Amino acid sequence: MELIYETECLLVRKLVIDDLEPFHEMQGNANVMRFVRPTVLSYEENKADLKRVIDLYNVPNNDFFIYAIERKADSIFVGSVALVKDEGDDEIGYRFLEKYWGLGYGSEVVKGLIAYSKNIGIEKLIAYVALENVASRKIIEKLGFQFIDDTLCEELGIPEKKYKLEL
Repeated sequence: MELIYETECLLVRKLVIDDLEPFHEMQGNANVMRFVRPTVLSYEENKADLKRVIDLYNVPNNDFFIYAIERKADSIFVGSVALVKDEGDDEIGYRFLEKYWGLGYGSEVVKGLIAYSKNIGIEKLIAYVALENVASRKIIEKLGFQFIDDTLCEELGIPEKKYKLEL
């Protein structure tokens, strides 16, 4: 396991191919993915996507990182967190298997991601949150992100809010 950072209850680590089953369970759930893409991916598509993300860890100058989130207590995969470049900005994202919603993991993993980002020299984080995604908006706002613009996710045709956090 290649650890990226940890929080009180969670470990954030590089994804591995053994994460495929819970990764597919998460990515194949329409409720989880409704603010991400118009349709869910098949098992084979998720397998290829997971392999692509894993392969990116070894690409020089890669700026697209998606990591696994697991519980410390039992090493169960609960979700993923992203730190990716978007038009020069460092954008964050996260998602969890639906059965782990409402347990405080979102706040905890984002708080850890903020500390990790500071530690590696990132000066500003950006987050796009669907207007309907009230839970994520609360997390982002509670952790000090400032609203900067109303936008539209063109792929999904839904309104989003853009936030930034100066580190």
